[in-house]
Amino acid sequence: MRGSPPPADMRATLANWDKPPFNRWSFQHAREILPTANVHRGSAPVSVLPRTPVNLSSVAFESATGSELSLDQFVEETYTDGLIVVHQGHVVLERYYNGMTERTPHLSQSVGKSICGTVAGILIGRGALDPNAPVSHYVPEFADCGYGTATLQQVMDMRSGVRFSEVYTDPASDIAQYDYAAGWKPRPPDYQPACTFDLILGLEQDRDHGGAFQYRSVESDVMGFCMERATGRTLSELVSLELWSRLGCEENADFTVDSAGYALASGGFNATLRDYARFGLLHLNGGFFNEQQIVPAEWVADCRNGDHSLFGPPYTDSLPNGAYRNQFWIEDAERRAYMARGVFGQLIYIDPDFDLVAVKLSTWPDFQNAQYSIDTVRALQAIADALAG
Repeated sequence: MRGSPPPADMRATLANWDKPPFNRWSFQHAREILPTANVHRGSAPVSVLPRTPVNLSSVAFESATGSELSLDQFVEETYTDGLIVVHQGHVVLERYYNGMTERTPHLSQSVGKSICGTVAGILIGRGALDPNAPVSHYVPEFADCGYGTATLQQVMDMRSGVRFSEVYTDPASDIAQYDYAAGWKPRPPDYQPACTFDLILGLEQDRDHGGAFQYRSVESDVMGFCMERATGRTLSELVSLELWSRLGCEENADFTVDSAGYALASGGFNATLRDYARFGLLHLNGGFFNEQQIVPAEWVADCRNGDHSLFGPPYTDSLPNGAYRNQFWIEDAERRAYMARGVFGQLIYIDPDFDLVAVKLSTWPDFQNAQYSIDTVRALQAIADALAG
């Protein structure tokens, strides 16, 4: 996207923006590709992130391939755009690559699920949402689709019985069709659902609700519509009022929106590296940040209570003892570390045992890469060990 105008074969478009090499530019410029809704930071002062830089150049770890990687090699090999590490409340490392700056919003993909899930946790704590209620209690139209009897908690834990294939490389998969409904891809001439909501209404149940975990991005948007109906506010308004304006964020954030103006909870959230770190610190501190209890401490603690027995292949490829709860990934059911993760290498890593939060924003050339995922966690564990030592 360099030049005035850029050469035709190097322009990011609606058809190619999430494919390499175009994603290296477009993930920092989503507003220029897709319609968005503003998430206002409010008028409160910016919350301070104290800085105590630490030289971590000697950090190295064994990669998934068996070779030793230095931190600098890891950053280069995993297409990093931004990396920040906060230890004991102080920023010890903050780096930007690929043209990104401290003010650049970056698409977080499914990290947005955890952000929206946290706002749901605030509403649950207030009594505005009942996690044990069927989603059709909030959205009566859902009674006639596969989600009719699924509870909000089952949806938040991705344990519904709805059929939804999440194979990113299959153009016939449900997630590929979802891109059309969400406005992320040009709509084929014969494509029927006009928006995200309409697509959900056409989904069917093929097993009992409450079974094993199966990752379905659509569940986050079912949750999002419940949040909107329960409060009478749009999702972008809710994230602004309940979260972004209370964290003391430095910059406004935004959501991509579909043709009906719905903000995509499942992956359309954009924000800066430091503001993602503030969100991670909110969780690290049990829902307390910027001198206020923003999220109920009990709900934050529950995010680490995933059941590993419900968590199987292919998810165990990168998280062998992992689990999933409340729109968060649990690294190891025996530890307290948990994560917000998104395709193409987006991550917020929260480790209470090491008093550490790390955010890595990336533009991998693939939707998923098990080696990169394993190496990222190993790199952050090596950083944590170095800081603790």
